[in-house]
Amino acid sequence: MNKASSSDINPITQNQKEIKELVHKLLGYLGEDVEREGLLDTPKRVAKMYGELLEGYSKNVNDVVNDAIFTVEYPNDEMVFVESIEYNSMCEHHMLPFTGIAHVAYIPREKVIGLSKIPRIVDMFSKRMQIQERLTNQVADALVEVLDAKGVAVIIEGMHMCASIRGVKKHKLNMKTTAFRGEFINNRDLKAEFYDMINRN
Repeated sequence: MNKASSSDINPITQNQKEIKELVHKLLGYLGEDVEREGLLDTPKRVAKMYGELLEGYSKNVNDVVNDAIFTVEYPNDEMVFVESIEYNSMCEHHMLPFTGIAHVAYIPREKVIGLSKIPRIVDMFSKRMQIQERLTNQVADALVEVLDAKGVAVIIEGMHMCASIRGVKKHKLNMKTTAFRGEFINNRDLKAEFYDMINRN
């Protein structure tokens, strides 16, 4: 897995001063009076906001999992399924948010992962400049790597502001992306069970 983009310190936090200066300039380029009361602290707020929204750059999978992997007998290729994981991300094309939910399942070989770690993996990859297709595959590949799972399935749903407030301006577009690994690729019954579990609610 590519960890080149991860470090112990969020690069946005490291570069707060420069980001504030850029936002200050941008406001002026947009025709605003950068000295009016409502905008005086805007550069600082925006720099802090990006540090929060894009904190995934300072994390990697090993740190997120933090050894929360356990040996458990899980026979008969049964499924572990976590649904409706909320996430927020930033579209790399227009720097506008997209939000939604992720559904994740895996077939253990010998190891299972702590429940909270799957949402944390989703958060780690979503809190970066992203496209939904890459995000979906990164989550799937991370679980394959850390668990050596027999199979992994990920479905991510997303509502994109770049489509709702600009461009086509369609407010109810719900994009769905999938990533299947291992047993989920060719086992139609397993894949159907995964879809059925999502649709039960």
